Amino acid sequence: MSFTFAQEPERAPSREGSELRKVHVIQGQYHVSSDADLVLTTILGSCVAACVRDPAAGVGGMNHFLLPGETSSGNGGEGLRYGVQSMELLVNALLRRGARRDRLEIKLFGGARLIEGLTDVGSQNAAFAERFARDEGLTYVGGSLRGQRARRIQYWPVSGRARQVLLEASGQQVFAAERPPPAPAPEQAGGDMELF
Repeated sequence: MSFTFAQEPERAPSREGSELRKVHVIQGQYHVSSDADLVLTTILGSCVAACVRDPAAGVGGMNHFLLPGETSSGNGGEGLRYGVQSMELLVNALLRRGARRDRLEIKLFGGARLIEGLTDVGSQNAAFAERFARDEGLTYVGGSLRGQRARRIQYWPVSGRARQVLLEASGQQVFAAERPPPAPAPEQAGGDMELF
């Protein structure tokens, strides 16, 4: 899995008749925006999403990470699903858009324990995110961590408004919703081949 910038927004009608733009952020993605009409969304089980903004610069963003802490000794992109890379990428993207570290506000969501009997990765993710915010001097302004239920999160990165809906879905349903869609299978070539 690699850590990528979320896809371009989808458009849906808003209450005022103008178009509301949504970006769904899945595992290994982040998105930063200064668009006041944009809402970032995600579904979280044991994963954590950090919603970070600079209210003075009018820019904010969201990430979605799978595992806590530092990188593994794995190769290449495997380390990018860890919280430390996810948080650094989000913060650095905000700084490039005019944010200042001393003004950053953070809301943290997720970190649930959906399946009893397994390692509580959700609690580890939550503890990492709290520690990162504290160590980096980010102002914690709310959120919802831990528990036993999955969440659907909506975050307006410019205003800092956040909405959480607790879900009744099973752990397997949430895990499927958090993951990127599978890559399409390569087309099978016929008997002819042309090399350039």
